Amino acid sequence: MMKAMIFAAGLGTRLYPLTADRPKALVEVAGKTLLQRAIEKVSDGGFNQLVINIHHYGEQIIRFLEANNNFGLSITISDERDQLLDTGGGIMKAAPWLDGDEPFLVYNVDVLSNIDLQLFRKYHEERGGLATLAVRDRKTSRYLAFDESMQLTGWRNVSTGEEIISRNIPNSRLFAFSGIQLIDPAIFSLIAERGSFPLIPLYLKLAGNHPIMGYNDQSSLWMDLGKPDQIIAAEKLIW
Repeated sequence: MMKAMIFAAGLGTRLYPLTADRPKALVEVAGKTLLQRAIEKVSDGGFNQLVINIHHYGEQIIRFLEANNNFGLSITISDERDQLLDTGGGIMKAAPWLDGDEPFLVYNVDVLSNIDLQLFRKYHEERGGLATLAVRDRKTSRYLAFDESMQLTGWRNVSTGEEIISRNIPNSRLFAFSGIQLIDPAIFSLIAERGSFPLIPLYLKLAGNHPIMGYNDQSSLWMDLGKPDQIIAAEKLIW
């Protein structure tokens, strides 16, 4: 069984007013919810044992999955309705389901992508990284930096000039994170943080001693669906 986690617990504040009465995961794009699109993408990639975290209007997600018979998959709910745990805390809470001998996929519910997840997994296994982050050469304000072998060296905010250096490697290339990643369960024994915490600062801390890899995703489609105008743009593209 190939395991995956879909991050669906976000508040969806950037998508307001579409999220005034529903979670971000249940906002529709061209007749399908973001959650259904993410589930189908992950399933098509061969991942059939899923964990989905919930928080904002979480009961609606539970009812949606029940109404669709879990889309024929094994789906476990990681309930964060009492406390939103961010990305790092989210995988830690789900660790009992994600742990094992195989890498697990983490996929953000508000990402629309045609990345080949099987090729992504093959790359991760060949490189032997503790985690492999799908990244793209696209314009943003916050970048991850990688050396020639696509190993993480740091982080930079080009708007503020702030940066975090994990390994001092000159001429590191800057890429934007795509919200898609593969993680080796060995990471759980290296995480001291508890409660709510994000993954990227954890990776930057671990990168000094562990291979955190980047995968230069050059697939033809990647969109962040976190804002209403991005939903409209995606609907035009899909139709």
